[in-house]
Amino acid sequence: MSPVFDLATEQGRSEGIAAAVEAARLGQCVVLPTDTVYGIGTDAFSASGVDALLNAKGRGREMPPPVLIADPAAVDGLATAVPSYARRLIEAFWPGGLTLVLRAQPSLAWDLGDTNGTVALRIPDDEFAKELLSQVGPMAVSSANRTGQPTITTITEAGFAFGPSVEVYLDAGLREGGTPSTILDCTKADPELLREGAISAEQLREVLGSVELVDPNAGFSEEPDPSVDPETGERMPEHTDDRPVDLAKHDDDAEREQPEDLRELPDDRPQDPTTR
Repeated sequence: MSPVFDLATEQGRSEGIAAAVEAARLGQCVVLPTDTVYGIGTDAFSASGVDALLNAKGRGREMPPPVLIADPAAVDGLATAVPSYARRLIEAFWPGGLTLVLRAQPSLAWDLGDTNGTVALRIPDDEFAKELLSQVGPMAVSSANRTGQPTITTITEAGFAFGPSVEVYLDAGLREGGTPSTILDCTKADPELLREGAISAEQLREVLGSVELVDPNAGFSEEPDPSVDPETGERMPEHTDDRPVDLAKHDDDAEREQPEDLRELPDDRPQDPTTR
């Protein structure tokens, strides 16, 4: 049975964070709360941990997870050639719903998947997540759902989705969901909006000033496709052999419905049969 820690109590928070730190450092997966929904994460520098995360999600290396950090000071250790406009955006919108895709430091000993030399960074606006990140360091974190399935806002859902493939569950109650993060490609001279979410294009332009915001979808007002997860960009499969559609390359946390809360997760939970 994987332990569940109630972060609403002082003892649960202390013991839960300590257990999650130990598990993540050992390359094991933990479920943690974020400012939108629950995420599944591990030490970003553990290749075996990242493999375990991708396997638990049921996805391949072509969809690398983003990296969550606790402090903007970590950016220069993880990314290189950070544009000045990206630093202004960090100051304006972190912690919060903005994910920045930057050029990764080539000397880093990590393997997040097929990143094409980039890394997606964000600081979540959640006290529990930031406490965990401050002790573990950078963590590879993806939305806590099986690929192609609805995203998760309670520990109950996480338990049914992952069972014993997750070592520690941190229960912070219902995550309210909300709008997914905005994803911005900052690897070019002018930033490109990969997905508009919690931070609007107008808000970005206010901070960018004279720097042009490239928005490939400007002028389009299509209704959202109900078969596509608005957070991860994955198409919900009609058949078990459907493949997810990667709309933004890097995924992040997301939103969906919620059943009742849970305190114990038996290790014989049914596993999700959906595969990619």
